[in-house]
Amino acid sequence: MAIHTVEKIGGTSMTRFGELLDNIFIGSRKSDELYNRIFVVSAYGGVTNWLLEDKKTGEPGIYGSFAAGKNEEWQEKLENTRAKLIELNRSFEKLGLDQTKADDFVNERMDGVKSCLLHLMQLRSFGHFNPAAYLPAAREILSSVGEAHSAYNSALILQKFNVNAVFVDLSGWKDDHSCSMEENISRQLSGLDFSKCMPIVTGYAKCAEGVMAQFDRGYSEITFSKLAVVTAAREGIIHKEFHLSTGDPKLIGIDKVRTIGHTNFDIADQLSDMAMEAIHPKASKEMERNGIPIRIDNAFDPGHPGTLISQDFVSPVPKVDMICGRRDIIAIEVFDTEMVGTSGYDHRILDSFAKYGISYIAKNTNANTITQYVSEKSKNLQSCLADLRANFPGAKISTREVAIIAVIGSNMKIPGFLSRAAKALAESDINVLALDQCMRQVNMQFIIERADFESAQKALHRELVELQ
Repeated sequence: MAIHTVEKIGGTSMTRFGELLDNIFIGSRKSDELYNRIFVVSAYGGVTNWLLEDKKTGEPGIYGSFAAGKNEEWQEKLENTRAKLIELNRSFEKLGLDQTKADDFVNERMDGVKSCLLHLMQLRSFGHFNPAAYLPAAREILSSVGEAHSAYNSALILQKFNVNAVFVDLSGWKDDHSCSMEENISRQLSGLDFSKCMPIVTGYAKCAEGVMAQFDRGYSEITFSKLAVVTAAREGIIHKEFHLSTGDPKLIGIDKVRTIGHTNFDIADQLSDMAMEAIHPKASKEMERNGIPIRIDNAFDPGHPGTLISQDFVSPVPKVDMICGRRDIIAIEVFDTEMVGTSGYDHRILDSFAKYGISYIAKNTNANTITQYVSEKSKNLQSCLADLRANFPGAKISTREVAIIAVIGSNMKIPGFLSRAAKALAESDINVLALDQCMRQVNMQFIIERADFESAQKALHRELVELQ
């Protein structure tokens, strides 16, 4: 039976590495207590934005400028990023980071990336090479730099504290071996005795299919999941900057929210749909299938057990786990008097959604109306709408900016939750535009005006959590 854990640390937390030494990596642990833990680390906060593009604003980083063919611009950004990575090294000097080794590592990687991209630019100049053939590879190699940098530094620092830390580079740097992620992990971990060493693993893992191509910026949690499954871990732990709570502490108030404590994978999926990812849904599935529970804890609240996500947990007491929501929702309403009694009408609508790679978050129907709620950030949304209008010339197709507030819990199958929620919203003068709830009763979704997004969460949290 496995006794080790696989633990993931995010980029914002990694920037606060001194605190992580006290809270997670070392703390009061001594000798053997330090081991049987594999750590998967993300790039330091902001680094992947510099390498690719800003996740929030879309401002191009090195990759964005390279993909646009702006030769001088991407090279300038590469040198600026090199300088920023070396500046990050300086911030860990007091922790014992060997500055020469750390800087040499940065320069070797950035020189290699620059050489690679220059060769690709030369190929592009001949006009016979399709960018679609080499841009994905360029994005992959740039992505790998951030995690390799933070993992390498972490291992160096831990070694200064007499921890037998081992840098495990899954990035495939200068490795022409093509294999699956599972094979890559097995190969790089081969020969390591987890009871005697602490593997520090890159959050980026090279695979034949391309991890960025499959999962884009969520790849580090996929690596975390694969590591847990391949090594048959006892538990997976995700260290975040906050607890998984009953609501947003910044909105509701840190004194009013509660740590969830224990929930199940189904609820984790519901949270993911609301963009409140406890873990990437594709990462959690493999761990769920293999019976590996996931713990979400606050990296800066040592000793707190956090939230355990397991397969079969159902709260013994009816309660709400979380109030959350999304304000980036577009309602797509198809109204057609010919719809009533027509078989397959909704299937034809979904054909357009599938054609343009759009998934819906909620759905309402009646005799002559079908409304789908999708993220306004969905790619090809306008093309999908044009396709719907062409395929349904007799229908009235309209869109509306809305928000969704979700009331989520593993055990809400008793009378009263829905009526209490509706009453709380009404007493706060919030109009419910639509309502969505499945018979399993783990997620009540209220579609409301965007202007009511924050006040609705406060009202529902007060009624269903604070007064519970």
